[in-house]
Amino acid sequence: MPKTWSQKFEGGKPPHVVTLEAAFAGVPPGAKLLIASPKLLAQKIATIPEGQVRDVVELRRELAQEHGADATCPVSTAIFLRITAEAALEQLAKGTPVAQITPFWRAVTPGSKLAQKLSCGDDFLRHQRALEAASTAA
Repeated sequence: MPKTWSQKFEGGKPPHVVTLEAAFAGVPPGAKLLIASPKLLAQKIATIPEGQVRDVVELRRELAQEHGADATCPVSTAIFLRITAEAALEQLAKGTPVAQITPFWRAVTPGSKLAQKLSCGDDFLRHQRALEAASTAA
């Protein structure tokens, strides 16, 4: 039986920094590369104020700086962001209020490749962003 998104969120290695021996995903050899985790991404996303958004590139840059790395792995970050979002959607489906799940819509751009893969689709992302924009404008 395959793991649930929540099990994937809870499992795996903790965040760690590696020094690249060869160039990888646009990061040069010798650079310190942060390999994040779904939990680390969820914690970072939770710090984004309601009604605001951060693109993934900005999140990666902030995480690298916070962890003494030159960059954050773009490949694992995309995977971990999907795990974080899908785990939050599983919680929502189980009845957890939207205010208590990771607000992944603040970091996943509607229309992006990742948004197209998510089980909620773009409509959910747009809806949540609109709700937050309306509540912060009031």
